[in-house]
Amino acid sequence: MKKLEGKVAVITGGSSGIGLATAKRFVEEGAHVVITGRREKELKEAAASIAGNVTTVVGDVSRLEDLDRLYAVVKEEHGHIDILFANAGAGTIAPLAAATEAHFDQTFDVNVKGLFFTVQKALPLFKDGGSIILTSSVSNVLGLPGFSTYAASKAAVRSFARAWTLELKDRKIRVNSMSPGPTETPALETTTGLTPEQAEQAAAQFASQVPMGRRGKPEEIADAVTFLASDESSYITGVDLAVDGGMAQV
Repeated sequence: MKKLEGKVAVITGGSSGIGLATAKRFVEEGAHVVITGRREKELKEAAASIAGNVTTVVGDVSRLEDLDRLYAVVKEEHGHIDILFANAGAGTIAPLAAATEAHFDQTFDVNVKGLFFTVQKALPLFKDGGSIILTSSVSNVLGLPGFSTYAASKAAVRSFARAWTLELKDRKIRVNSMSPGPTETPALETTTGLTPEQAEQAAAQFASQVPMGRRGKPEEIADAVTFLASDESSYITGVDLAVDGGMAQV
């Protein structure tokens, strides 16, 4: 039997990278998946690359009305949620001396406020015994120059996992965070504000900090998320699972 047979899963930030790889993996394991993202074209392309059992809803997690629309679609099509992968994130590079209010607000609006209300608004549809996975980052424990705002937002995600584990324990809903290390996704080139040359240099620098000597693949991260979503992790809650090639471990 497939690990997620008949489950209903919602994935934010599902149009590329880790979110898309996880959506594909969930469907392979028998789940019905609803993915959301801000860009309609990329979202449609993502859905086309997934072998069926996928619904798309265009939306920005930092806009509460978009989250309401997302869950209205989920309720109409499936009636409930078994798995939530709150994965949408943002993170431009900005040194302390140069960071602006707009930079700070965008990072926290998506990574903290958006994630908080993504989970809160899902709860009325959540089946008892379900699984919530939050995307944090190795930066929640590492000092990375230029990433202080991003790192602080991801540390907040780790804190949410701890608190919500206790708040939702009576419903037997497990809550875990997952912290990827440097990963081969478009994010470094498209969201950080780096030029292609700078992004290439940053990727090489990150890989040099990983004991395994390389960046992770989205599919490797998706395997870990699938584990946390499935009954194979039935006695795991409140943890931060590092999928980082050892970067933040040694």
